[in-house]
Amino acid sequence: MDGMHEAVGKFVILWAVIDPVGTVPVFISATAQQTAAERRRTALIASLTAAGILLFFIMAGEPILRAMAVPLPAFQIAGGIVLFLFAMTMIFGESKPEQETKMLRSVQDTAVFPLATPSIASPGAMMAVVLLTENQSHTLLDQASTAAIMLLVIATALGLMLMAGPISRLIGSGGASVVSRVMGLILASVAATNVLEGTKLYFSSGP
Repeated sequence: MDGMHEAVGKFVILWAVIDPVGTVPVFISATAQQTAAERRRTALIASLTAAGILLFFIMAGEPILRAMAVPLPAFQIAGGIVLFLFAMTMIFGESKPEQETKMLRSVQDTAVFPLATPSIASPGAMMAVVLLTENQSHTLLDQASTAAIMLLVIATALGLMLMAGPISRLIGSGGASVVSRVMGLILASVAATNVLEGTKLYFSSGP
């Protein structure tokens, strides 16, 4: 049961930082002039690219930090602060769809930018996967489960992009904005927890 609760918690965190629903309006705007086959190819390339970016951070994020002599509690605190700021932009600023749709004017390779990053593999998602796969407190099996859950969320984003037309007509841009803000509130709570846990770990580890 504890394992199930942990998996659900990871899913909620990764769903919040990746935000598959918020990616749909960005995808619709980015592929407005493409054919149906081109839209499917764009969605697939964006999903695979985002998965590759996040898998890289799962495998190499912590070793890179250690090579730079950055203690993980410090990264956890910094990551929590950045996640919190990111959440604030989701709640009070322009919503994710509004922010990222504006980037489309000067972008040619829409599959990579802004779809793969920063829409799917956002800075918040990169930090979240590193924190969720920290070697000292997570076994290899835990890390593999996090990677699998992350891939499941990205697969969901791919499915939503492939169904972007009907979804857009169903929820509209206003509905996507509401969902993005709710996810921002959840993410803010997760970020605050990361800061508190990182602070506790830092002071309990001693000099």
